[in-house]
Amino acid sequence: MPLWPVYTGTNEPHDGIEQLPPPPPWRAFDGGPPLAAPDASADLSAVSPDRMHRAVTYRATEETVQLVNAALYLRRPLLVTGPPGTGKSSLVYAVARELRLGPVLRWNITSRSTLHDGLYQYDPLSRLYAARQQAARQDRPGAAEPPADDTGIEHHLRLGPLGTALLPYARPRALLIDEIDKSDLDLPNDLLNVLEEGQYEIPELVRAAELAPDGIARVPADGTDERVPVARGRVRCRAFPFVVLTSNGEREFPPAFLRRCVTLRLRQPDDRHLADIVRAHLGEPDAYARSLIARFLERTGTGDLATDQLLNAIYLAGTSELTAESLNRLAEQLMPHLGQSTRSDVF
Repeated sequence: MPLWPVYTGTNEPHDGIEQLPPPPPWRAFDGGPPLAAPDASADLSAVSPDRMHRAVTYRATEETVQLVNAALYLRRPLLVTGPPGTGKSSLVYAVARELRLGPVLRWNITSRSTLHDGLYQYDPLSRLYAARQQAARQDRPGAAEPPADDTGIEHHLRLGPLGTALLPYARPRALLIDEIDKSDLDLPNDLLNVLEEGQYEIPELVRAAELAPDGIARVPADGTDERVPVARGRVRCRAFPFVVLTSNGEREFPPAFLRRCVTLRLRQPDDRHLADIVRAHLGEPDAYARSLIARFLERTGTGDLATDQLLNAIYLAGTSELTAESLNRLAEQLMPHLGQSTRSDVF
């Protein structure tokens, strides 16, 4: 029987993703041959202790749980908007850990990012250099055996995070496209076709496939040196990845882009949610920590603040031997309103 919710927000890892119902007919994909999913039991802390901590301590609201499951069921990207510090990028790590989706693929967006960057990178200059080195080795007198041929395109091409996420994995991969609002105006539109069709082509491999006996190239995927097969330069997903796009709300997106996403807007947490967040990161809040939570909430009414500013202040209060007056002054300096000057506000 299908399971709802697949993602529960409890931070307890499970294999509920295997009970996800079939996709809607208009979101069915048939890429292949299927690839084994990455080892979901791998210790994320060995790769990034920060990412593991964020995954374990993330506290999802009921609305977040519902919309994450909507994105999973509908095989749609999840567009997460909200003020800085509300946990937009942490969400994908929490979902990937709970559902055992393996390491999160991450694409950090800048104003210079293009769709090509996310799909794959090809270095023709390194291939030219390899060809010259190959020719020089072949001409060298007294060579004991023919040198290995490293001039093929697959030796100078690597899949990007988006390109890797769309490989035909048997289980969905998790992909974070971080700060999409920083992109060039064209990138959201460029993403439309790839995210709608769940597939893309690598022209360099399409041309090379015409000369290859089986048309299959083995190229390294993002985040690993493991090589995956790409048949005739075409990649099509099998299990649509869990894609999270984050935005600080600094720009509007085209309607065509928005209608293809499930949209989640994160808001500043209330006092109970803040206490849960503090408890997850630093343990049960004491009296002074609760007073800082109250002051933090009061200040959010007059400007944007990030939750990690509060966590920084509470951590220092619990690990330093400063006087109450010094702690209050330090907390004031640690929690300036975002987007304003660093002058000292009245705390």
